[in-house]
Amino acid sequence: MSFNILAIGQGGRLEYEAILLAASLRHSDPGFSGTLYIGEPQPGPKWQDDPRMSDRTKALLTDLGAVILPFENRVFGTSYPHGNKIEALAALPDAPFLFLDTDTLITGPVSTLPFDFAKPSASMRRENTWPKVELYGPTPSQTWKALHDRFGLDFAASLDLTQPDDYWQRFLYFNAGWFFHESPRAFGSRFLTWATAIRDTPPAELICQELFPWLDQITLPLVIHSFGGGRPGPELAPLDGSATCHYRALPLLYAKESDHAVAVLEAVAKDKTIRPTLRDWEAVRVLVYQNKGRKARALFDRAALPHREQMIRNTLKREGFWLR
Repeated sequence: MSFNILAIGQGGRLEYEAILLAASLRHSDPGFSGTLYIGEPQPGPKWQDDPRMSDRTKALLTDLGAVILPFENRVFGTSYPHGNKIEALAALPDAPFLFLDTDTLITGPVSTLPFDFAKPSASMRRENTWPKVELYGPTPSQTWKALHDRFGLDFAASLDLTQPDDYWQRFLYFNAGWFFHESPRAFGSRFLTWATAIRDTPPAELICQELFPWLDQITLPLVIHSFGGGRPGPELAPLDGSATCHYRALPLLYAKESDHAVAVLEAVAKDKTIRPTLRDWEAVRVLVYQNKGRKARALFDRAALPHREQMIRNTLKREGFWLR
C-alpha cells in the first residue's frame, strides 16, 4: 500500500526534528514507497518572523529523500503554530496520507501497516488535557455533546460505553501526533473550517475552556467522526509502539522510551552526513554526541515511571538535562 507522509518543518528546533524524522524513515523503513513531504510555512502577514527552514537543512532533507512542500497560512501562523498541521494539508497531493508530528522517530516499517484510509483515526497516546472540569458545570458530557451538535454529529455513537459516565476516556479524544485519511483535501478543508468556527464562535459550553493549545485536538475527533472513523484498532498498535515513537522532547525520549527507540535515535544522529548539521541543535549535541542522554536515562526505571509526566520533567530540569 502506497501513501504519503506529511510533517512540518520550520526554522529552529522543528527543522532539526525533521532531519531526524527523515533519516529515521530511511533507516527503519527502506521499503517505504510513498513520499515524505516536509510542509514549510511561507512568510506572510500571519507570521511575525520568517518561518522557513535554512537552505542547508532543506538541502539535507532533499538528500534524505524528502520533498519540501511550501504552503501559506491563511488562518493561523504566529498566533497558533499548531495550525500548520491543518493548513499544510491543502498543499499535499490528494492521495492517502499519514500526518506525523515532526518530533517523531520512525522505528519500524510503517509501510507494512494495514491502514484503512477510508476510516480515519489518530493517536490514543493522550492524557486528560481537555476539557477542564468546572465546579458548576458544564460537565464534560455536555461540553463534548455541544461540539457534536454544532456540526450535526451523532454524539452517542462516538462514546466508549465501557467507560464510566463523564470519565474522560469515554469521549472520542486523540493526541494529534498522528492521524490519517484517504484525502488530505477533504480532511484538511473540514479540519480548517471547523477549527476556525470553534475558535471564532465556540458553543456556550466552552465559555470557560482554554482553546489554546488544544484547538487541534478539540477539532480532530469531530472531523474523524464525521468521516466515519474512530479509535484505532489493535492492527495499528505499532504506531506509538514498534513503528513510531512520538518523543516530543529528546530528554523525554531518553527518560521514557524503549531501548530500541534510543538506538535508532543514536544511529541516525551519528550518521556522518547529518551530524555536522545536527550539532547546531544543543539537545542533540549534549544528549547524543556528549552521551549525557544515557546519564539522564539512568535516572529512571522505565518499568516504574512516575504516574505524572511533570515529575519526570522536574527531575530532568533539576539534573540539568532539560534541553529543547
